[in-house]
Amino acid sequence: MSMISYILRRLLLMIPTIFGIMIITFSVTQFVPGGPVERMIAELESGAGHGGEVTAIRTTYQGSRGLDETKVERIRQMYGFDKPPVERFFTMMKNYLVFDLGDSYYHHASVFSLLISKLPVSMSLGFWSFIITYGVCIPLGIKKAVKDGSRFDFITSTLILVGYAIPGFVLAILLIVFFGGGNFWNIFPLRGLVSDNFNELSLYKQILDYLWHMVLPVISMSVSSLAIMTLLTKNCFLEEMHKQYVTTARAKGVSENRILYGHVFRNAIIPLITGFPGAFIMAFFTGSLLIETIFSLDGMGLLSYESILNRDYPVVLGTLYIFSILGLVARLLSDISYVLVNPRITFDASDH
Repeated sequence: MSMISYILRRLLLMIPTIFGIMIITFSVTQFVPGGPVERMIAELESGAGHGGEVTAIRTTYQGSRGLDETKVERIRQMYGFDKPPVERFFTMMKNYLVFDLGDSYYHHASVFSLLISKLPVSMSLGFWSFIITYGVCIPLGIKKAVKDGSRFDFITSTLILVGYAIPGFVLAILLIVFFGGGNFWNIFPLRGLVSDNFNELSLYKQILDYLWHMVLPVISMSVSSLAIMTLLTKNCFLEEMHKQYVTTARAKGVSENRILYGHVFRNAIIPLITGFPGAFIMAFFTGSLLIETIFSLDGMGLLSYESILNRDYPVVLGTLYIFSILGLVARLLSDISYVLVNPRITFDASDH
């Protein structure tokens, strides 16, 4: 099977996969209590309102008798719940084909524009976490493999395991206490991507200001994945270094650096390279609710949490649709990269 045939087959398989994900999620939302209609009725009965048509409906509230059926039906029509679930699902999927994700019930804006507005925060956190993770784990993992069992390996393993054991939000709080103006040093800012006077700064100072704001949240998000990737790198190199071809190369007098970077590196790096495309893509769209909340960053994590809490189904389903596509594409790119970096693997199952 050629690469083009394999890619086409995988792309075709994405269609039923995404359809299955969406129909399961859509079905679950139909049985969750406290949907948008119920929430709106509760707000009207408590005296809350959002203006416009909702205010007009609220003026018809009849005290202990509540809203009459005609007004309840108007609310259902506002949210599209006057149509059967099957019809609503297929209408939603038809719109999703052209990436029309609908409008948010809670934010009263298009879902797509909401995603775009939250991306700068998530992209900043994800991109720098990705750079730090891969930039540190590969050289550190190689060093630990070469010095396996040494004091350096023991100390770094202890630090890595301690970092992995500490939850990201706990580490964020500790960093704030020590370096964010808590009980010790006031070195790093605590809120937002940039300072309030960002537009008044020169380009050089703007870059520094942005990077300075990223230090604490990025460290909080990176430590856990850094520990995993470092140990994975070390174990991959150790496994290759104990194989027969390394022993043969040493017997022939090949230098250790030549063996390590000329032979071992190409084989040991394969597990890391295959996960690289997926990690790179998802780094731009991930978010962390607790980290964003602690550092006052309004990103994808906070948007997802608010959407679930407020039963904002268009945002929940729209973001799930986009993330499902990105996840499947990332998995495809990982499989392709695995074949490209390892010539022993082919797309033809009969060759295995």
